[in-house]
Formats: sequence, structure tokens, C-alpha cells
Amino acid sequence: MSDKDFSAPDVARELIRGRGEAVMATLMADGGGPYASLVLVACGHDLTPVMLISTLAEHTRNIHADERISLLYDGTAGLEDRLTGPRLTLTGRAVKTEDADLMRRYLAHHPAARDYAGFSDFAYYGMEVERAHLVAGFGRIHWLSWQEILADAATPAPLAAAEEEIIAHMNADHADALPLYAAMAMDGETPDPADQDWRMTGIDRDGFDLLAGPWRLRLRFDAPVEDALAAREALVAMLQRARREAGGRA
Repeated sequence: MSDKDFSAPDVARELIRGRGEAVMATLMADGGGPYASLVLVACGHDLTPVMLISTLAEHTRNIHADERISLLYDGTAGLEDRLTGPRLTLTGRAVKTEDADLMRRYLAHHPAARDYAGFSDFAYYGMEVERAHLVAGFGRIHWLSWQEILADAATPAPLAAAEEEIIAHMNADHADALPLYAAMAMDGETPDPADQDWRMTGIDRDGFDLLAGPWRLRLRFDAPVEDALAAREALVAMLQRARREAGGRA
């Protein structure tokens, strides 16, 4: 991405949407220093980060004593020099939530969590973000307000309302298309996308998410979509391009 095309808020949004895990820092409840732990994350259509964590975990006890946290999203995997890649730190507060959209999207992105999501010692926490620090490579370091990241980012209500139906339709009726999308995103990475059981897990105004075992992919639309019809047209156009690219690799 050239400096001309670079947008710090856009990179931040894609890290929040595309990462399935983050490092969460809390303050030790006993008065000690910062404590960092790995957590699984998803986000709502308004980009609110959400986690499902156990009351037995050290970080949850810390949150109960002091709800201030930070989340570090790492987008540097696979780079020869990881310091040239993007990473984003959010600062704010963790607040217990029963928001249906956040819970549904979390379970869609982390289906294995269904095995314990109903346990009494687990609860969902959303993050009330105050500001963000983006390091997107050398010379690309920005402090951002949450308002700057949110600008034009929320998924329009018609598309958000249709998300579950779109996902179910793609996974049931167009499962053969998903490996082609994955191959286009992976661009020669291993394993062979055709050998994986890909599932669509989310769709928003800017793109959609795929999951197969430990592999998590995000594909961006050429332009934002506003509703189910626009999403269908974008998915068809992307599939046509994926088929052309697959033919070129054959």
C-alpha cells in the first residue's frame, strides 16, 4: 500500500474485523503491575470488540477490580520482518454485555466456544474503546480516536439484519465457492484451500470472513455494500475473479 492509498483508520478497522485473537492487558487485582493474556475476540457491526471469558481466569478477576484494559491486535504474521507489519492497540474499559448481536457474532467467528458459552462461569465482555495506537510499519505511527476509526464504518442496518441469512445461504448452497475465495486470499499459501472445510462466518459493509480449522481469512469488497442485494452482486463479482485466477494457476 502506497502512502497515497494509506488510511490509518481503514487499517485499524481491518485489524479489528480480521483478527480472531488479541493480547489483552489488565492491571493485577492485588496491586501488582500489568498482566497480559491471549484472548479470542470478535466484533459487532459497530466494531465493538467482544470477548467470552471465564470468571476463573486471572484477567477476569483483574477486570472486576479495575475494568481498564488494552487489546493488542497483531497483523504481522507471515512477514519476514514482522516490525514492518501492522499492529493496533486499543485502550478502554471492559464491560459485561448481553448484547445479542455481539454474542451471536462471537459464536459465529468462534464456533468451538458454543461448547462452553452457556456455562455459569463464562460471560461476554464488550470493550468501550477510548482511543487507539496504530503502528503500521516504519514511519506509520498514529494515535486515533475511536470516532476516527468508526467514521463510515458501521454496517448499514439492512445488511446487518440479513447477515445470518447470507451466511447460511453461502455455507449451504455455495460451499463450492468458498475454497475459491480462500485460494484468492491465500495467494499460494499452504495448505491447499481446496482441502479445507471453509465456512463463511461474517459479512459487513467492507468484506466477509472465512474460517477453516486454524485458518481465518478476510476478503474485502471493491466498494462498500449496503444491503443483501449489493452483497450478492459483490460476492458474484469476486467469485468470477476467483475463478479466473484459479484458471490462471492451473
